[in-house]
Amino acid sequence: MTFYLLCTLVGLDTIGSVAANGPQGLVWMVILAVVFFLPYGLLTAELGTAFPIEGGPYVWTKLAFGRMVAGVNQVLYWISNPLWMGGTLAIVAVATFEAFFLPLGVVGKGIAGLVFIWVGVLAVAASLHVGKWVPIAGAIARVVLLGFFTISVVVYGIKNGVQPLAGADFVPTYAGFVVLVPVLIFNYVGFELPSTATEEMTDPQKTIPFAILRAGAAAFFLYGGPIVGILLVVPGDQIKGLGGFIDAAKTVLTVYGGSVAPDGTVTLTGAGAVFGTICAAGFIIGVLTSGVSWAIGAHRAQAVACADGSGPAWLGHLSPKHGTPIRVNVLSGVLASIVLITALSLTGGNSEKYFAAGLALVISTTFISYIATFPSMVVLRRKMPDTDRPFRAPLAWVCTVLTTGLVAYTVAVLIWPGLGVGWFGMEGSPDDSLPSSFAGERLQYTLSQVIPLLIVILIGFLFYALGRPTRAKDLTPSDVPQERVTV
Repeated sequence: MTFYLLCTLVGLDTIGSVAANGPQGLVWMVILAVVFFLPYGLLTAELGTAFPIEGGPYVWTKLAFGRMVAGVNQVLYWISNPLWMGGTLAIVAVATFEAFFLPLGVVGKGIAGLVFIWVGVLAVAASLHVGKWVPIAGAIARVVLLGFFTISVVVYGIKNGVQPLAGADFVPTYAGFVVLVPVLIFNYVGFELPSTATEEMTDPQKTIPFAILRAGAAAFFLYGGPIVGILLVVPGDQIKGLGGFIDAAKTVLTVYGGSVAPDGTVTLTGAGAVFGTICAAGFIIGVLTSGVSWAIGAHRAQAVACADGSGPAWLGHLSPKHGTPIRVNVLSGVLASIVLITALSLTGGNSEKYFAAGLALVISTTFISYIATFPSMVVLRRKMPDTDRPFRAPLAWVCTVLTTGLVAYTVAVLIWPGLGVGWFGMEGSPDDSLPSSFAGERLQYTLSQVIPLLIVILIGFLFYALGRPTRAKDLTPSDVPQERVTV
């Protein structure tokens, strides 16, 4: 579980996005670790141990707010995964391949992206006894890759010097917070995923809290080191959300063989080229296993929701051989493929633009679902006070208000970047908070977020309507007994 959580928490695709906003990103990372990461871990530890039932977040939300809210909410949570796989993860993997191996045209990007997606589908379809090795491999790849990168930055700094970081750059600003809060909080979510498969665990009530503690601490340091490395190696005006980590890795690896031209072009030779190939492979494995780890949990929760009458019954089927929701897996692969091809067609292969819009949409769909899930803790304390809670979160209302408020705020600033910037006499323009690839295109950016979100919500209600035949067969009372919770 610790390796699994590391794989879900440490997303290699977002490290460049944090570094692109300068040193204040590190300060906000520390602040959000206290006001979001810690309360979120306490909240999910209580829910996961009090209700260790297959389906995790779907079950918590259902018990607190009813089946319809939980069903629509679950679709938002699930569908963010194919959007992520077909969007940011696929394009980051393709960009890494191009940076270290050979360039691809638009058609080549599409083919490479489809291979990436369907390898992930096959990995998720395997039984958990086999599939669990995917996040384990991903966690090991992260530790080795990020550890090697951090050590190499030290060697590079000793040999070539580093970029100067002024103290003023570390001063946190509201404008910086507006830009950074979505990606920083997205880096900190995933604690609830093990609870989607608690029936596959040995003693989940003890396993979950300790796994959250260990993985949370490790994730904080695994993010911090590489971000510092990027800031020290790559000039600030050259750091991009998509290629920040990739560009920094190439530059750093020149200490083993290679050179950096005056225009910034990096050429790796000898041992540098060998390490570059290994790091590129490790990075691609890392982003692939991020998607697979999330899919293992999100797909299983969606299958549970469908079997419970919150979606079409045929999607609630688990493979008798593998015990995995293969039908949901395949549907997710199809959706991810459509997202990939559509986005590449609309952007003409503009990877940076595609990455910015795709990442924002993935975060929005995930976080809207959290707006209903996080308050479940305090609601269930009131509705089901006699349920055994092996772990009780301290300051329950504080944890709930902080986590729910921050994810709701994040959704708002993703849909309208720069919200609050320039208000009440503050300096800055809201348009400066738009992704650089959408500069001067606020309407286009907003439509790229609002229209897909409305479509996903409509799909959620459609799924709930298609689950009516299953609900009609449900002979159990709508209020679940406190002593034994089932779905």
